[in-house]
Amino acid sequence: MANAQTTGAAKNIVIVHGAFADGSGWETVFKILTRRGYRVTMVQNPLTSLEDDVAATERALDKQEGPVVLVGHSWGGTVITQAGVSSKVKSLVYVAAFAPDAGESTLDLAKTASPSPENGILPPDDKGFIYYDKAKFRAGFAADVSQEKADYMYASQGPIAVKSFITPVTQAAWKTKPAFGIVATEDKSIAPDLERSMYKRIGAVVTEVKGSHVIFISKPEAVANVIEAAAKAAAK
Repeated sequence: MANAQTTGAAKNIVIVHGAFADGSGWETVFKILTRRGYRVTMVQNPLTSLEDDVAATERALDKQEGPVVLVGHSWGGTVITQAGVSSKVKSLVYVAAFAPDAGESTLDLAKTASPSPENGILPPDDKGFIYYDKAKFRAGFAADVSQEKADYMYASQGPIAVKSFITPVTQAAWKTKPAFGIVATEDKSIAPDLERSMYKRIGAVVTEVKGSHVIFISKPEAVANVIEAAAKAAAK
């Protein structure tokens, strides 16, 4: 792969993780992209509300010098849809992610597809937070990583406030920014057909990769390649 320093591509990559996770799962993608000359920043979402996660992303964007490729996984797709209106953001990458329109919430989209039997998203607890069911975590979330890895991911999962899922975005960055979408064809947390329909609606350049919802862990090279394609497109 050509180095970002020599292609004129956007050099800054900001990655927004999804629910039940944190930024550490992106370590291999981070290493691949930094070897190729990109500056990569991981947003650590508080997962307490859409507004809080968008604010965390905006703080990361404020620190960037130059154009940015903004990447979102799963719930992170909703976050980048709102935060991506920043003038620094030149392209968007949706990785097995939600892509709402203005006035839509994540739940609005989720309700348009029947959940798989492996999906283990639990109802909110008495504090208003949603967790992933331990019994279904590997099959529903991370089927193509080792059991040991899945056990650690479950133990370190980030619960998300239910109000995050029911809050509509007020702006949709994909209406004015080029978008790229990765369909995880074995995804049991978001139906692959829902990913396809969302990406079609937003006019994304679509890449299908065989893997689970955590495709960025199981197929990091393929995910990094799409992010780099978005970075190069941003330079045109």
